Amino acid sequence: MIDFLNRNVFQPHPELLVFLVVALGFLLGKVRYRTIALGAVTGCLVAGLVLGAQFKIQIDDTVKNLFFIMFLFALGYRVGPQFFRGLRKDGLPQVLNAVVVCVSGLLISWLFAGLLGYGPGLGAGLMSGALTQSAAIGVAQDAIGSLPGLSSAQAKSEENLVAIGYAVTYPLGTILCAMLLANVLPRLYRRDLAKESAVLAAELDAPDENPDEGEGYYEVVLRAYRVERPDLVGRTVEDVERQQRGAGRRIYLTAVRRDGTVLEQSQTIVLEAGDTVAVSALRHDLVDFDARTHIGPEADDVELLGYRTETLHVVASEKAQLGRTIEELRREPFMVGVYVDRLYRAGAEFPYRLSTEVERGDTLVLTGPERLVGPAGKALGKPVPTSFATDMVWVGLGIFLGGCLGIPALTAGGVPISLSTSGGGLIMGLVFGWIRGKYPTYGNVPPGAQWFMDTLGLCVFVAVVGINAGPSFTSGLSDAGWGLLLFGAIATVVPLIVGFLFGHYVQRIQFPVLMGVLAGGQTTTAAIGAINETSKSQIPTLGYTIPYAVGNVLLTVWGAVIVLLNH
Repeated sequence: MIDFLNRNVFQPHPELLVFLVVALGFLLGKVRYRTIALGAVTGCLVAGLVLGAQFKIQIDDTVKNLFFIMFLFALGYRVGPQFFRGLRKDGLPQVLNAVVVCVSGLLISWLFAGLLGYGPGLGAGLMSGALTQSAAIGVAQDAIGSLPGLSSAQAKSEENLVAIGYAVTYPLGTILCAMLLANVLPRLYRRDLAKESAVLAAELDAPDENPDEGEGYYEVVLRAYRVERPDLVGRTVEDVERQQRGAGRRIYLTAVRRDGTVLEQSQTIVLEAGDTVAVSALRHDLVDFDARTHIGPEADDVELLGYRTETLHVVASEKAQLGRTIEELRREPFMVGVYVDRLYRAGAEFPYRLSTEVERGDTLVLTGPERLVGPAGKALGKPVPTSFATDMVWVGLGIFLGGCLGIPALTAGGVPISLSTSGGGLIMGLVFGWIRGKYPTYGNVPPGAQWFMDTLGLCVFVAVVGINAGPSFTSGLSDAGWGLLLFGAIATVVPLIVGFLFGHYVQRIQFPVLMGVLAGGQTTTAAIGAINETSKSQIPTLGYTIPYAVGNVLLTVWGAVIVLLNH
């Protein structure tokens, strides 16, 4: 029997304590108020601090370093396409606003750390939590370990204070960011996010979350009719469809049954009396056509109308289709019964519109009947079947090269300055993610593997940080005092206000999009959820992805910068 009241119970098997902390952390992370949740990362840190204080176990740093560099590579891999896409001309205003938010966040955190007399540990913890950037914890701890003049005990104490500062300031920072952007600023400026988002959506030719909904492929219907009209007999399928296209209708004969047998689909089939045909069309076109009059009575043919569906990722590469709009593509015969479910550009989901032009390298997610999706995919480019296998050559080589990139160091004033292995992992993740976004036919890292490296990697890392910092949590918190919470709250709000004033009065960014830009610049996922809920739209997300990528990179690097500034 395991005696959990015995403080030495986990000494022989500290790995079990790590998994217990992760389990409790994910449970705590589900605590939610509306769209704002504590989150698994904060939950794991709190659970680690509490159980670490109880059982007083130190976990080897190799464990946390392993999971942290894996997390940073996955983070870079995930945001790399958006990060480099933001460097294009059309993304520069959002990049600039994110830089303003991040730089003002660093400066205000540095100022408060100096006023309160915080060392590099608490200063970095205040910044990490106030700006809601968990990755800065590990980078700051790496930087503290490289500072000259600190004994191992002093370095360990400062590293623990990073976790303490983060644990105190992060929850309030998340709440304040979400409230300020979703409620306070719109009310102060008397702006209706829902109304403005709807107007902007109409201007962008995106009247709903799915631009096809209501007028696109969601209105495609499939009916069966028995051929009885004499003027239809003797004509080919292609001839009938061409005639309807000439009349401005999207009506297609997708299958033919003759003498009890479903024929192999071909445009050259000559219709005979008594055939049963499956007709695919937009509902209003079929009503206008009046199929019962022009073909014959409707039939209920389960085999003819039944089909297997498929979802297929296709990388746009066919020269004939590049530069064409979604609206133009969906009128093509090869797209009958097939609709564009999602579109990814440079590796990021792109909120496309009917007027969006398809570019080389775009990934279109097609959905529809299995027999139709494959040919449609080949007409557009190169189909990429879903694979759950991770290319570990790609991942392992990327992390290794990133770590090697981060090892060399310059010295300034006796202080070594380098990317560190973790920083190198982030940079190489950005590069490898960008390459994957441009050439998505190799280097596969499926969503499940990305989640494992990203979410679980960070959670295991902060769990170990919490366990190691637990014994000093109470004394460290008492030394910090209430000033940490108060000034942490101010450090959350000030960068957002600065970014808002710059974006609203100087850049003239549309209000709903600007709210998304600010949430992305401060990397607060809960905030974009709250903004979208208030807006009753996904339009603010148009401003979120690029600043989120930039903010993740800069705020992570700031973890090392603020340590050097406070040293």
